[in-house]
Amino acid sequence: MSIQILQERLNERLTGKFENIIVANNELTIEVSTKELHTVCHILRFDQQFDFAQLIDLCGIDYLTYGCDDWETDEATYTGFSRGVERVHEKSTWKNPRFAVIYHLLSLNHNWRLRIRVFLPEANLIIPSVLPIWASALWYEREAFDLFGILFEGHPDLRRILTDYGFIGHPFRKDFPLSGHVEVRYDPDQKRVIYQPVSIEPRILVPKVIRDDNRYTEDK
Repeated sequence: MSIQILQERLNERLTGKFENIIVANNELTIEVSTKELHTVCHILRFDQQFDFAQLIDLCGIDYLTYGCDDWETDEATYTGFSRGVERVHEKSTWKNPRFAVIYHLLSLNHNWRLRIRVFLPEANLIIPSVLPIWASALWYEREAFDLFGILFEGHPDLRRILTDYGFIGHPFRKDFPLSGHVEVRYDPDQKRVIYQPVSIEPRILVPKVIRDDNRYTEDK
């Protein structure tokens, strides 16, 4: 009933301000455009019908390989069915923009949780900062910038937070190599830490399973 009440209030109060509403696993997600993001967030934060006083998480998502699997099935992405094998088949039915920013909101007064999703095209990874609405967005937005390269317009201190200042690329993007682009080492001749091209040879990470029970050993 609580989810139904929240959904009804969203439809009444935010009519025309969000693009889609999704109800799944007893959770609500609304999809909002970058143009309407500030308006929607301001209402959700300060309107007593909602009172989402806490932004408990903000993160980026890269949907580049979403739906790609190794067998003809639509459930591999959800179950982990395709993990640990060499990829022999790829398909993707993803039609939305590649990137998205996700906001997780909490209303203590109403005991509600709400997720906001904002899609961003790869060619224009700019979204308004919600820092004026929730102070906790300060480091969350820096993290999303660092790991995905998403720019938050209006953020007062948008710089890397987890990687080094000289780091190349954004490591949570799906096309970022696992071994990275550069490595760091101490050079005894120059007597300082230097960057150099990564020397690790890329390889397919396929686990080797060894079974030693009597089903797989020869009779002696």
